[in-house]
Amino acid sequence: MTNRKVIKKNSNTTLTNIKDTKLSIQFNLDGFSFCITNNATKEVVYFSEYIFEEKQITPENLLQKIEKIFKTDEYLQKDFSSVLVIHQNSLFTIVPTPYFSENKLSEYLNFNIKTLATDFIAFDDIEVINAKNVYVPYININNYLFHNFGDFEYKHHLTVFIEAILSISNSDEKKVYVNVSKNSIDIVVIKNKQLELSNSFNFETKEDFIYQILFTFEQLKLDVEEVHLYFTGAIELESEIYTITYQYIRNIFFLESNHNIFSKLDASKHSNYTLLNS
Repeated sequence: MTNRKVIKKNSNTTLTNIKDTKLSIQFNLDGFSFCITNNATKEVVYFSEYIFEEKQITPENLLQKIEKIFKTDEYLQKDFSSVLVIHQNSLFTIVPTPYFSENKLSEYLNFNIKTLATDFIAFDDIEVINAKNVYVPYININNYLFHNFGDFEYKHHLTVFIEAILSISNSDEKKVYVNVSKNSIDIVVIKNKQLELSNSFNFETKEDFIYQILFTFEQLKLDVEEVHLYFTGAIELESEIYTITYQYIRNIFFLESNHNIFSKLDASKHSNYTLLNS
């Protein structure tokens, strides 16, 4: 067993004389990543990712890791014009706005997951689909970041992912988008700029991975020979999970970002899609 506990990957860029910047930072129990955007040019000028070799058991363990990194990473100690925090977890549910009441947040979540009485529950307004995303943020991390940055905006990662997809959706055809993380996937189905399904699943093996995708196709009666599937995130052409998906689904593509940062970063253009499009 290696003693190395954290893997770091970042772009080979140096920030100089940029005063008006936005920090976007995405947390999950496997690690976190962040990017810095020049507000004047809207260009991503720096990217960094910390991957934990072992998944953190609780948000408290996650915060301990983050505190150590924040003390040593000079890019996280700069002054930012604005900060966006993205919470990535499966503790969420989408509620159509006409059926939404702010007094029933825990009830919505309890249909799908078990919440504790002490859980802080938040919601995002996804105006483009006339719905709310009700979720449990890492509130201890929010508190820590407030002491570092003051006021900031925060969202659930599925909110950001859905908004990013719909901003480029210009077809009436039904499409499936699969965002891949280290041990989880988000599946979003869009037709005619409308959300038909969004869900998150954990997986350990490639068989788990393809099962969740095929189950979604079956439930929505999607044709594996016709419907287009777009991958983002931690998946590559040569990976086992891509290979097994292609055995069952014919039309597979990578949804890529056009950010210049990839010229200074050893990563595929479809990786970190949610963060870089936040």
